[in-house]
Amino acid sequence: MSRPDPTALGRTDSWDGVRAVVAGFGVSGFAAADNLNHLGAQVLALDEATSVDKAEKAELLEVLGAEIRLGQGSTAVLPDETDLLVTSPGWRPDAPLIAQARARGIPVWGEVELAWRLRHPDAPAPWLTVTGTNGKTTTVQMLDSILRAAGLRSVAAGNVGLPIVEAVMDPDPYDVIAVELSSFQLHYTDSMSPESAVVLNVAEDHLDWYSSFDDYLADKGRIYERAQRACVYNVADERTRRLVEEADVVEGARAIGFTLGMPGVGMVGLVDDILADRAFVAERETSAAELCTLADLASPAPHFVANALAAAALARAHGVSQEAVRDGLRAFRPDGHRIEHVAITDGVTWIDDSKATNPHAAQSSLQAYDPVVWVAGGLAKGARFDDLVRMVAGRLRGVVLLGRDRHVIADALSRHAPDVPVIQIGDGETEDPMERVVDAAAGLALPGDTVLLAPGCASMDMFASYAARGEAFAAAVRRRAGGGTE
Repeated sequence: MSRPDPTALGRTDSWDGVRAVVAGFGVSGFAAADNLNHLGAQVLALDEATSVDKAEKAELLEVLGAEIRLGQGSTAVLPDETDLLVTSPGWRPDAPLIAQARARGIPVWGEVELAWRLRHPDAPAPWLTVTGTNGKTTTVQMLDSILRAAGLRSVAAGNVGLPIVEAVMDPDPYDVIAVELSSFQLHYTDSMSPESAVVLNVAEDHLDWYSSFDDYLADKGRIYERAQRACVYNVADERTRRLVEEADVVEGARAIGFTLGMPGVGMVGLVDDILADRAFVAERETSAAELCTLADLASPAPHFVANALAAAALARAHGVSQEAVRDGLRAFRPDGHRIEHVAITDGVTWIDDSKATNPHAAQSSLQAYDPVVWVAGGLAKGARFDDLVRMVAGRLRGVVLLGRDRHVIADALSRHAPDVPVIQIGDGETEDPMERVVDAAAGLALPGDTVLLAPGCASMDMFASYAARGEAFAAAVRRRAGGGTE
């Protein structure tokens, strides 16, 4: 008897008899396992890690008929007669389970690929997809705010918010879905055809996962494949335009640029303090439509404005009005630890951008302030900081470094900004390291300066998350200020 072919199945088909293995039992893994089990597949979820949360979710799914194996050694061998492997996005392509599936000709999907195949055939909500090294979450949340302002039933999903499988399986279909996609998710996605897509920017990141920057870049570019209406690119980042040129899109899809300069025809950009559209108006050869002003945005920081322009372009490609773009952007406020104002003390402004977890994000943040005392360091993930330091050296009043890989940044500063004072906060002392960071930064800053936490690194060497790092920074600032701010 032949085995069922999962590549031929969709939401309305019976998955009875399909033996699906889910690699990883985090947020996306649980969503994939839960919905495959709901469709009738025989589900086995595997994860080397254990936790109270995973154990509770495992117990729930086991009651519903799935099998869950947690703990060391559980992912070493792919079971016989597996028909489909659904992998969580953080799993490298050379992981044993994935390598075994590839060798045996078993389909390997990510949760995003599974979600695309499970869209309702009668009401398949279009996807507006966003990727980039930095700014993905902010842009997707801006886009969702705009779509909601237009009266659409929208949701932010994927790498942020709701798991994308949960979004497409909602019994009350969405009108449109704003989808954040990481390079890891795109790596395991093969058939997705977004209505419109954007690559916000590309810079070195995740070089501990990819064998080369070119491989990382190629995965980012997969978001444009089979795009139907618009491929939105960053005019200031030539690589994003090349990714559009190399993509195999649906006939008629347009290339739309976004720029912090004056927009050309087919672009959105800035005209003085106005966000302007010269892409989706009938008289774009001779005129532009006003979308909103810089005063309508939560921040005038250049990277924040760029994200707003990208979100506006995707929304306009979907047919959203100028007024809805304005209202949605006016209503949007970024999540915590993204260029978040903490305090003003003794004339010094303190900013928490702990979400800046790679050099490109840190550079974007640093270019919004001058002069600046930069607080940086953590887990560098194989990244280099020479280009960043060269770009921002003239803005730096001083630098305070902490974390395991602080020497990587210190070395770049010694090469390219040797006159900038650098204070390194060492490990192993009982005193709160963030207290010492804030004290050191206060000693370097002058009235009118900004002290900016933009680490350029991941947080997990010293903190549970980038949010925990930002909270520690803000708490130390407020304690130093005596609980008050100007």
